[in-house]
Amino acid sequence: MQNEKHELARFIRSMPQTSGVYLMKDRLGQVIYVGKAKNLKRRVSSYFQGSRRFIRAQPKIAAMVEMVREISFHQTRNETEALLLEGKLIKQYRPRYNTDFTDDKQFLLVQVDLQNKLPRFRLCRNRKEDGSQYYGPFAQAGMLRSTLAEMRKRFGILLADAKPVLLEGGRVRLYEDARAEIFGGHNETTLDEYRERVDQACAFLEGKTKELLKELKEEMVKRAEAMDFERAAKLRDLTDALAKTVRKTKRFTRDWVKDDLLEEHAVQALGDVLALSTLPRVIECFDVSHVSGTFVVASMVRFVEGRPDRKSYRRFKVKGGMGNDDFASMYEVVGRRYGRLSHEGRAMPDLVVIDGGLGQVGAANEAFLELQIHPPPLIGLAKREETIVFGDERGELKLPKRDPALRLLQRLRDEAHRFANQFNADLRSKKIRESVLDDFPGLGKVKREVLLDKFGSLDGLKKANMEQLQSVDGVGPKLASRLFAFLHPSSMKPEARS
Repeated sequence: MQNEKHELARFIRSMPQTSGVYLMKDRLGQVIYVGKAKNLKRRVSSYFQGSRRFIRAQPKIAAMVEMVREISFHQTRNETEALLLEGKLIKQYRPRYNTDFTDDKQFLLVQVDLQNKLPRFRLCRNRKEDGSQYYGPFAQAGMLRSTLAEMRKRFGILLADAKPVLLEGGRVRLYEDARAEIFGGHNETTLDEYRERVDQACAFLEGKTKELLKELKEEMVKRAEAMDFERAAKLRDLTDALAKTVRKTKRFTRDWVKDDLLEEHAVQALGDVLALSTLPRVIECFDVSHVSGTFVVASMVRFVEGRPDRKSYRRFKVKGGMGNDDFASMYEVVGRRYGRLSHEGRAMPDLVVIDGGLGQVGAANEAFLELQIHPPPLIGLAKREETIVFGDERGELKLPKRDPALRLLQRLRDEAHRFANQFNADLRSKKIRESVLDDFPGLGKVKREVLLDKFGSLDGLKKANMEQLQSVDGVGPKLASRLFAFLHPSSMKPEARS
């Protein structure tokens, strides 16, 4: 138990100080709580500080903390993404200590009832199979309402509070009050013409907003130049609301999404400062991660044209048991990667980046020499001073903080670091989960390893039924029954637990 808490504390200390979502799990690996955080490390640490007043004052939180044996996390780009991901994971896992997000009440959708003659744009919280078109979810309700108000002005559409009147000749009066004159299009129109307005508004919600945003920004500048600062400020707020409302929700990863032109410029700049003969369109970056010499792993991330190529990422368990020897670990994984590429006749990258200084770069160079492979351009990025070091006789290179070439290298290095740390955390989490079997009496080390090898993991073992457990050599009916009850305490009858 003390060892588990020590491992948990060490893991928390290694967590990043970025926004994200954390998952707390019990001794059987079940998710019991999901939370979001502006600063993951600070937030999670707060649960395990005995002096925290809010924990002492809330027995429910204190009880939850006592049950925690494992923590995992997902980093996000901002708090809005953390909010969305928190809701998604709570709905997925249904943790016992979460009380929110169970009925979709946090997010709003825009419903357009296209089956009606006069479709309206309404806010709702749940999708239905009713022939309507739904847009969202949108995390910021206030901005969404501002957006709908602006859409009514721009496109002349009907919102939920409108009371249109059908006229003779198939025409319709959309609005009955004085507001009609500020809305887009004629107040009296045809059904076909109104449908065109609806199509334009739907296209807007699908993200086709560049022209409108451009118009608003131009008007904002004109107002500011005319010293109409109040109207300029309102236009600024409206532009921000529109942009945030219709921005498509991204998947929750650490993608460094940049404009294509900026990425191309960064690749060109990096080629120039490194004096490369060809542009570094394909770059691979390595990082080594371990915890005090244990769980030694490494990562390799690949960027193509300045963007992550995730399907080509690789991770390595360092086989040599190198402990704290980062140089030997780097030598091993670089040799494994490029020895394989050479054996398979595949192309080398345009640039190899090592997370580290001269020692790590020298180890990587030695791996190429051992393989008798001419290395591609090879550099290191020493984190302390963000200094570029070379594998040849050139001296160190330090670029300005805002240099696009340096920023591209930092994105590579940070992504390799994140990927290595996540692999390291996964291995430690697996080890902690499997240590649950240490608490089961009568199960020796050999038999435990046989069970885990048979079913692949603790999760696989938990899914096994009685017959499958008894199929393992040395596991009879009694042991299988006790082991099944141990792994599934909630399935035991009340009298059996007493």
